[in-house]
Amino acid sequence: MRAEPHPEQSNRIQTLHRYDILDTPREQDFDEIVQLASRICETSISVINIIDEERQWFKAEVGLGIRETPLETSICSHVILQDDFVEIPDTLADPRMADNPLCLDNPGLRFYAGAQLLASNGLPLGTLCVLDDKPRSLNDLQRETLRVLSRQVMKQLELRLALRNEANLRAEMDHRVKNSLQSTAAIVRLYARDITDPAATEAFDAIQNRIEAIAAVHEHLQGAKDGSVDMADYLPHLTTLLQRSAPDSLTIIGASDPIYLPGSYATNIGMIVSEFAANAIKHGYPTAPNGQIEITLRKTDDQMLRLEARDDGVGSLVNVDLSETTGVGTRLLAAAASKLGSELNYDLTPDGGRMVLEFPRPT
Repeated sequence: MRAEPHPEQSNRIQTLHRYDILDTPREQDFDEIVQLASRICETSISVINIIDEERQWFKAEVGLGIRETPLETSICSHVILQDDFVEIPDTLADPRMADNPLCLDNPGLRFYAGAQLLASNGLPLGTLCVLDDKPRSLNDLQRETLRVLSRQVMKQLELRLALRNEANLRAEMDHRVKNSLQSTAAIVRLYARDITDPAATEAFDAIQNRIEAIAAVHEHLQGAKDGSVDMADYLPHLTTLLQRSAPDSLTIIGASDPIYLPGSYATNIGMIVSEFAANAIKHGYPTAPNGQIEITLRKTDDQMLRLEARDDGVGSLVNVDLSETTGVGTRLLAAAASKLGSELNYDLTPDGGRMVLEFPRPT
């Protein structure tokens, strides 16, 4: 006899699908639960049984060797209409099972006991059940074990649901932050087009560099588990972004030792690197010859790091002294270096520009 649909079948199915458990691979956490249930209850079969619209699907099972059966032969589809725990000492004595081929087989399923898997809204998703091929009954300890283990199954499902919801929320937040940064950068570029005052142009350039540094850090923080940034990935990625705004005749490269830094450190380093590249492009290559800008971050010892930026432009051959400029960009560079616990050192030679920042590793 096929069971009637649950009185709240539509809500129940909607709740079930929210857990996204159907047709997922076997997992040790659930396999261990049915193995334990089978051993404690001394039955040949134990199943984590999920009742779908037209089938019962087994997240884990011992003694069956299959993953699903139709509802027509489902004992659990009757059980979810009853109390949170059901025990049937002899299935053939129950009118609902009298014509069930699984119970009539030789040997058939002659004993059943199951505890409902109740979602947080109280609706049953299925059962944790044990079955045997002969009539029998459980003792109080075995019944309580099934109840406790069924709650453990639901705790596992709830945990997976919470982690998935958190991941979805984080992805949505990341998407919104990314869009906000892109929109802000577009607005800055739009206003900068009509600016002719050199000081204002420099300010807009500095703002643009700051946005790009923050965007690059944000992208790398998305995959970080502890809020740290892998500089060996971040620095080449940042220089790739800077390359997009550089003349075709210039190459910008970045490399770092395997170093992990907090996001705030990476943002300040990104600001410094972006500003150096912008200054090098502006002052170091007035006739746009072929050239290269190189950024490196290295460990000098266990306590100190060294950020170095070089270009092979005209350097001191032109009358530009970066250490004496007083623009917004330079003030931002000084502030960024100060937050890293150090000061920037500039050097212009006939071979190009050079900037060095040695700062202590964060503890």
